[in-house]
Amino acid sequence: MNELLHLLQSPWPWYVAGPLMGLTVPLLLWLGNKSFGISSNLRHLCAIALPEQAKPGFFRYNWRAEGWSLAFALGLVLGGLLAANLLANPEPANLSAAARQSLSALGVTLQPGLLPAELSRLDNPGVWGLLALSGLLIGFGTRYGGGCTSGHAITGLATLQLPSLIATVSFFAGGILSANVLLPALLRVIL
Repeated sequence: MNELLHLLQSPWPWYVAGPLMGLTVPLLLWLGNKSFGISSNLRHLCAIALPEQAKPGFFRYNWRAEGWSLAFALGLVLGGLLAANLLANPEPANLSAAARQSLSALGVTLQPGLLPAELSRLDNPGVWGLLALSGLLIGFGTRYGGGCTSGHAITGLATLQLPSLIATVSFFAGGILSANVLLPALLRVIL
């Protein structure tokens, strides 16, 4: 049992995790002609919550046919809670010396888990601002780009869609820019 717990707490190598994620695309297509993605669940939840007579046209569709996607999203949340509470690695994230030095220069201290202590301080209005800005940018980008990273990078690339290739390259460029320019600037302001 300890070996299984250690296996679940440790990062999996790319050659195991990558193919497992990649195999979800053909499996979903084969089992139910479904595309892998998560971002459309907000639309489904809004379609469920809005009264029928008040729904704009964008929310007038058969959301029940997408119940599998909502169940998948719920499974992600429950799996994340389970992993965070029962399978959490008690050691700080294993980062290179250069990454630790860069974070230290920004005033971020490492602790067990993935969230720095400075960003878990919810009494800091700057943290709330950073979370709100991040959520707004992710939501806007997802709608503007026609899908999320999992939809484009996993399903879109697997089905050889050029817009998904462009979106995936843009995700990586945005991630590099955010990690090296935007996040350090924001952390200097809020910490």
